[in-house]
Amino acid sequence: MKKIALTSLLAVFAAAGAQANVIDGNPLYMPTKGNFYSVTDLSSHSENTNMFTLGEEFGYGVTDQLAISVKTAVMEDEEFDNMAWGDMTFDAKYRVLDRGAWKLDLVGAYGVTPVWGDHRPFLDEEDTGYAWMAGVRGGYATAQWTVAGHAMFVYGNSESFNWNDDGAHALKLGVDGQYVIDRNWNLTAGAEYTGRKDEGKNAGTWEGYLGVNYNFDATKFVGAYVSAGMDHRGGDAADEWEWADGFGYGLKFGIQF
Repeated sequence: MKKIALTSLLAVFAAAGAQANVIDGNPLYMPTKGNFYSVTDLSSHSENTNMFTLGEEFGYGVTDQLAISVKTAVMEDEEFDNMAWGDMTFDAKYRVLDRGAWKLDLVGAYGVTPVWGDHRPFLDEEDTGYAWMAGVRGGYATAQWTVAGHAMFVYGNSESFNWNDDGAHALKLGVDGQYVIDRNWNLTAGAEYTGRKDEGKNAGTWEGYLGVNYNFDATKFVGAYVSAGMDHRGGDAADEWEWADGFGYGLKFGIQF
């Protein structure tokens, strides 16, 4: 059985009122019926500035309450000497509560990692892991600020429909927020904890980020962000927390059409 780490499913939803149809990095953004959106990001890490990751999230509003999306990422290292197609995740979000500023979504997702990589064939049965995810996200959003949270249960295994006890179980808990400075600028921040069992003992990871976004108009924005993490290892080191070496940084571009 292969334990897998999939891209976090961050809570997303749009600010109420005047901000309802704006894509601006809000942690609870939701496309309206018939709208597509794309968020592309390019990131690296201070401990390995030769490695870059290009990520893409592409989604569609089936109705005003239901949205679907696919997320994936490709990586290169040492000027393309090493390349890999990392995880691919398909998800659906259904808004069960949309009452004023209060929002609540049901979320379901299915992920594969890695898709392809150096010395690993496409969806190689020896190296590929699969995961099913289900949970909720929600919060309170106004035209100026948003506070949101999410909880996701993750089950992973070496086959899509392998439900035996050897699978990996994880729980993701997170909080995200946004503060709108004016019609162009806003700040975002958040943190997520992923808890799991390692060698029979509790282990987990904290990941946090801080970003700033600039909107050209209601349908396009660019952003810059930094991130950092802490690891709580299992086994003999189960009581030790360690800062991850260095920090991540990146740029993103979002568009709705």
